[in-house]
Amino acid sequence: MTGVPEAPLERTEHGLVPAGEGWFVLNAKDARWRYNGHGGKLTFFEGTADLWQVGVNVSVLEPGDLMAMYHHEKTQEGFLVLAGEPLLIVEGEERALRPWDFFHCPPGTNHVIVGAGGGPSVLVSLGARGAGERWGGYTVDETALRHRAGVEEETTDPHVAYARFPSDQFTRYEEGWLP
Repeated sequence: MTGVPEAPLERTEHGLVPAGEGWFVLNAKDARWRYNGHGGKLTFFEGTADLWQVGVNVSVLEPGDLMAMYHHEKTQEGFLVLAGEPLLIVEGEERALRPWDFFHCPPGTNHVIVGAGGGPSVLVSLGARGAGERWGGYTVDETALRHRAGVEEETTDPHVAYARFPSDQFTRYEEGWLP
């Protein structure tokens, strides 16, 4: 009897990424990370996103870093705080988070998480994949705008929402990002 095969891990100049279908074990410190100058540091464990039903990532947010722009999606998401004191903006309201807080985000919920407190915040995020082009949108919100995490005009285009920020750059994990 044959089971599910192990997925190969491809070594890139920026870290390991899964290079096919199957199970695998990948330490976050060995994975490929992304940094774009506004959203902290982020690793996606998925190599080819279209193979995944659920996306999983780890974010490291310094105070003032944005996890994303204020938005809503047509699928649910979940966020678990592992370290730090990030700020959640949800449906126009601010909510301070602390380690081991879990934010359940049903479809259609406007939200963003911003780094806050006296040091870095570390979060694990989970989200359904496969929503396609009609994934959701970016909504105008005064609270999000006060934290530089909002758009001034509603849009569904991420290129418009993130126009003022540099593009993501892949990078290797640097010691000290994770506790």
